[in-house]
Amino acid sequence: MKEHRLRVGITQGDINGISYEVILKTLADSRIYETCTPIIYGSPKVVAYHRKALNMNSVSLTTIRTADEAHAKRANIINCLDDNVRVELGKSTPQAGEASLISLQAAIADLKGGKIDMLVTGPINKSNIQSESFSFAGHTDYLKEQFGAKEVLMIMVSELVKVALVTSHVPLSQVPSLITEINIVSKLKILNESLINDFAVRKPRIAVLALNPHAGDEGLIGKEEIEIIIPAIEKAKQAGILAFGPFPADGFFGSDSFKKFDAVLAMYHDQGLAPFKSLVFEDGVNFTAGLPIIRTSPAHGTAYELVGKDLASENSFRQALYMACDIYKNRFDYKQLTAHAMKDIDVSNI
Repeated sequence: MKEHRLRVGITQGDINGISYEVILKTLADSRIYETCTPIIYGSPKVVAYHRKALNMNSVSLTTIRTADEAHAKRANIINCLDDNVRVELGKSTPQAGEASLISLQAAIADLKGGKIDMLVTGPINKSNIQSESFSFAGHTDYLKEQFGAKEVLMIMVSELVKVALVTSHVPLSQVPSLITEINIVSKLKILNESLINDFAVRKPRIAVLALNPHAGDEGLIGKEEIEIIIPAIEKAKQAGILAFGPFPADGFFGSDSFKKFDAVLAMYHDQGLAPFKSLVFEDGVNFTAGLPIIRTSPAHGTAYELVGKDLASENSFRQALYMACDIYKNRFDYKQLTAHAMKDIDVSNI
């Protein structure tokens, strides 16, 4: 691979949450700069506020006007906010939501313009960011629209387990109507492709969870497994995907069966994320598969209750940054590998 210093765009997230704390703690490790050039889309004034609250002066940020000016082997920051921005640590405010969106929009513009190579998003408050410009359940749906993706998939990633979701940020009452054969097969295809392209898994094995307790007990407590999930798994197998199940979620995680598979497809948010966060809360990463760009995020939220106390762990954010770089390299390697693959030859006329 030709030497290319990766430029990682980092959005500030909610300015009243722990985002700046985990960013600063991550960038305090000089080894980061051997891998990439970080560019924060945020505010030097807000950084100074958090730094003072945390008594943290170990990270020096270089203020730049555009990503083109980024200094290699330094932490860079582009000022996206007005100097009148108000920080209220640990509080959800309309101004914090507006600041989150401004940062995200600036980073996306540079990503589309090729000025940065990938995106690591700081945690936002899904309520205070809502506006005429942002009426989405979170980053995932917004990025799907911004980059014109037909379908995307939320994957929670760690070295121990990868968990993807058929449905994510929707009310539990709506989940059954969204568990369809088409949706399951579509998510399995994205997951399988991502495991190959993004995570360098040659022949992925995917476990599919049931919707009902005990996988429906042969239809006794639900027929979705028989009528929808099993046919979807069979259709995926016909497409060359190594999908297995459906497995009852409780026994599957309780018996460590997840260790036998490269990824797990859960039917709904808490079914997959509750065990995931119980197992690897501090090291997990949220990755959006199906996008033409690379986006990762820490697996936690704004954690207002921890702000300014120097209690937030940066592990998840650090993993998100390194994972974005790894995925970039994996995609490059896969593209190079498949570009030189032998094409099928028509021998019928030979």
